[in-house]
Amino acid sequence: MVKKTKSPVTYTKMKGIVSYFAALIKERKFGSADLLQKLGTSHPIYRHMDAECFLRPEGSSVCDEAGAAALCFSSTAQELQMSRASAADFDYLKVIGTGSFGKVLLARHRENDRYYAVKVLKKQMILKKNAEGHVICERSVLLKTVNHPFLVRLHFSFQTRDRLYLVLDYASGGELFYHLQRERVFTESRARFYAAEMASALGYLHSLHIVYRDLKPENILLDSAGHVVLTDFGLCKEGIVGRATTRTFCGTPEYLAPEVLQQREYDRTVDWWGLGAVLHEMLYGLPPFYSADRMVMLSNIMFQPLVLKAGVSKAGRDLLKRLLNRDRAKRLGAKHDVAELQHHSFFSSIRWDDLVAKKIQPPFVPSLSGPDDLTNIDPAFTNLPVPQSLGVCEDAGMTFPGFSYMS
Repeated sequence: MVKKTKSPVTYTKMKGIVSYFAALIKERKFGSADLLQKLGTSHPIYRHMDAECFLRPEGSSVCDEAGAAALCFSSTAQELQMSRASAADFDYLKVIGTGSFGKVLLARHRENDRYYAVKVLKKQMILKKNAEGHVICERSVLLKTVNHPFLVRLHFSFQTRDRLYLVLDYASGGELFYHLQRERVFTESRARFYAAEMASALGYLHSLHIVYRDLKPENILLDSAGHVVLTDFGLCKEGIVGRATTRTFCGTPEYLAPEVLQQREYDRTVDWWGLGAVLHEMLYGLPPFYSADRMVMLSNIMFQPLVLKAGVSKAGRDLLKRLLNRDRAKRLGAKHDVAELQHHSFFSSIRWDDLVAKKIQPPFVPSLSGPDDLTNIDPAFTNLPVPQSLGVCEDAGMTFPGFSYMS
């Protein structure tokens, strides 16, 4: 039986949270169609809310990890030297993703003939929504995470008068969401492989004192060989050392840990809740506590007991129970982080050193005819027109000084 009297979140407050979602969407137009469809229609037809459509309490900063004094990049001689990387260096071929601030495009570098995913953000939209912190967080984390096999890498960043460009690895295997939507569920061995690579990536972020905070199937890509590539670091929280906590209200509704939804202090264990939610969706076809009724879903996340049906191994169900523990202090990973997951029986067949070295054959290898094959990219993206004038080199201005980078 649900004992709401013992919870700090009453029905009235929960209703207020839902009303806040709606008001935020209406006021700021952060992906309203996506969120309403996500929370108000049946799975899996819904489209997840974009990570850039993040949620935050009234009066809080967009990205609280960056203080007001840190919201500017340093403009250095190095940037001037690297300014030779520009929008004109690429041919922009197809749209492969969309967001609140712009689009992601498949592009080919004219000099080295390599393919990249170029995230193009509109400065006007960023400034209008006071979202400079979002961009700063993402670029900052990208510069720190270049040495892990399951995290997307930044190759270049530059700007024109109207746009910011982040040139990233192109993961031609597409979104995990796209494959899961088509297949409904994965085999346990396949889900185990993806969960292990995600856990490795999250553990690495935590070792850098970064909490990811937005794990969901749309942010998990597959490369051409079938390995996980975690992307979109705009909601990351930097500087979380040890058991330090934060309070920023952000994320995607289905995958919100209860402590975030209740606006309590939380720590890096929100990522292990997120992993549990994604693993549950891979094994059962739905996120845990999901309901087409958004009020019911939010209530379920906070109060409903976790029910795990047959069809998943005992070890798999035990891992889900431990990851989806509402008490973050007792959640798997609370004490020794990723090491606790690595020693769980569900991952007993995983050799973690071999995993990081990419010596384990992925259970699914995308069928690709070449580096520009878009078979695994959602046609909802690829059918969109490529914006004009992306390759025009113009005065960058000083809106985001110090933004340029070349690996």
